Amino acid sequence: MLEALLGTKNRELTLQYLLVFKEGYAREIAKYFDVSLPSIQNQLKHFEENGLALSKMSGRTKVYFFNPRYVFLPELTTLLDKARLYYKPELKEKLDMQRKRPRRVGKPL
Repeated sequence: MLEALLGTKNRELTLQYLLVFKEGYAREIAKYFDVSLPSIQNQLKHFEENGLALSKMSGRTKVYFFNPRYVFLPELTTLLDKARLYYKPELKEKLDMQRKRPRRVGKPL
């Protein structure tokens, strides 16, 4: 949806992931969208170098999240939210689900 504006589809997917899940690491994001790991790593590195994202170490894993001081963060999140309304139903449902692991058997909704 925003590929023309952002440059690549993987850049858009990475931003959507960080918006929905608040944080993530490269392998997790690549696996979630079934895309190549180097592509996601490049996007995250690009975001961090330009101040859009920050990272922290969690053990040996580098976890990325949006920089709350990024000047255009409110506008970017609004744009990403609006773009999500026009995604294909499968992708939209996947992002709206917001679960990383299955629900425990017998757990009430």
